[in-house]
Amino acid sequence: MTGLPLIIAFVIAVVAMILLISKLKVHPFLAIMGISLLLAIVAGIPLKDIPGTIGDGFSGTFKSIGIVIILGAFIGTVLEKTGAALKLADLVIKLVGEKNPELAIELMGWVVSIPVFCDSGFVILNPIRKAMVKRTGKSSVAMTVCLSCGLYIAHVFIPPTPGPIAAAQTLGAGEYLLLVIGMGVLCSILPLIAGLIFAKYIGKKIKSADEIHTSDEVVKTYEELKAEYGKLPGGLNALAPLIVPIILMGVSSVIAMAGGEGPIADFFTFLGTPIMALAVGAILAIIQLFIAGQKASFYDMTNDTLKTVGPILFVTAAGGVLGKVIASSDMVNYITEHASVLQAMGIFFPFLLAAILKSAQGSSTVAITTTAGIVAPLLAVLGYTAPAEIALVVMAIGAGAMTVSHANDSYFWVVTNFGEMKPEEGYRTQTLMTLIIGLAAMVEIFILSLIF
Repeated sequence: MTGLPLIIAFVIAVVAMILLISKLKVHPFLAIMGISLLLAIVAGIPLKDIPGTIGDGFSGTFKSIGIVIILGAFIGTVLEKTGAALKLADLVIKLVGEKNPELAIELMGWVVSIPVFCDSGFVILNPIRKAMVKRTGKSSVAMTVCLSCGLYIAHVFIPPTPGPIAAAQTLGAGEYLLLVIGMGVLCSILPLIAGLIFAKYIGKKIKSADEIHTSDEVVKTYEELKAEYGKLPGGLNALAPLIVPIILMGVSSVIAMAGGEGPIADFFTFLGTPIMALAVGAILAIIQLFIAGQKASFYDMTNDTLKTVGPILFVTAAGGVLGKVIASSDMVNYITEHASVLQAMGIFFPFLLAAILKSAQGSSTVAITTTAGIVAPLLAVLGYTAPAEIALVVMAIGAGAMTVSHANDSYFWVVTNFGEMKPEEGYRTQTLMTLIIGLAAMVEIFILSLIF
């Protein structure tokens, strides 16, 4: 099959995949793999070649991204369990000041969510949010929305969160992970501002149940949380597992741009690859774990990490299979011949595709990895081949993957339940906020695409 019928078959395949995941509650891995197989048959890929195509797509994803995701998730687990994430939050409060609690809690969430999943991050930081509400007298809803906003933006934009790492690797930007991190930080600016403004506005319109709690109860909860960790790690110890890998990748990038050669250059190039840089970060996290006196939980933490990232890895690999099927069909040739339509959409194409997948099935990570698999064979058609351009595509996918969070998203329920809001209030706060920050991010990404 070729031409317009193949495009129609692809659209039907995407719609069927969304329905399987969102309506029939089929696991994304099975849904994507099944649709990939059917699309391969319909697309006319020779039957004898289909198993190899599926295997190549699956194994290629694991080869390029699997270890990176596991190491990044492990670092996040250790930071969470040792209290280092809480220490990072304290550092942000000191930096911003208690006179700006909404901004402080937003930036706190943004920093903590770089290594920690946004769901876990909200649970970890919620007692601090509640304490700050009582200490400052600010709106609980505004603080909830700000915390959710900061966590969500870093979750979809900044590695080592699995989604952005997966997208970068799938799109061929694995060697430029530092660039993706930098672009993620840059693209966070406008949505952070938009989220802060919206939070202050909506906080005046809606009141949540937790605003009637007594100050003593909240402060006690906050102190109990810190007491659970005992003595928190020092600031440098908390930052090291995150900062050192970034520095190593930065040094490697500088050496590559400068054309450095020799044993020393080779050594830092070796350490600066994403796998080795994150391995160094993981080693520093393990040292922190032992310093915290939690070496007995080392095995369990590793096991919990593998359980957490397992589904992500398999869904990501399934997305790689779908991308390989698309690349092996005649679709890319047909689209290349009629590239004007996609070129007209430009950077908005990956955004819209990710937004459709996100809104339909709920998971930002699934939306990111699936969209990256679909977009990867089309990068040249879209005209995005330079490293900075590919990094912007990763950002566009991330922006779409937070547009919007509603009832089919577990994060929606974490925010509404811990923020003590009713579901209808969740739609007016969490859902509307994710729409606003998604669109704000896309505006900034579009402007940057004109520059880069």
